[in-house]
Amino acid sequence: MLEGLFQPMHLILILVIVLIIFGPGKLPEMGSAIGKAIRGFKQAMNEPEKKSEEEAKKIDNKPKE
Repeated sequence: MLEGLFQPMHLILILVIVLIIFGPGKLPEMGSAIGKAIRGFKQAMNEPEKKSEEEAKKIDNKPKE
């Protein structure tokens, strides 16, 4: 179903349609917004790992009775 979707001619056609709809002035703004969103998503995905590492360090540093 999606085998021929990413052929060069299709990608060029998609780019032309995007340029017509949004115009060349809006594309840099959209690109930076998408980049910020991806960066925020990656940071949010890494936060649980950092929190669990910090909790593990707290548990290891507790004085033993």
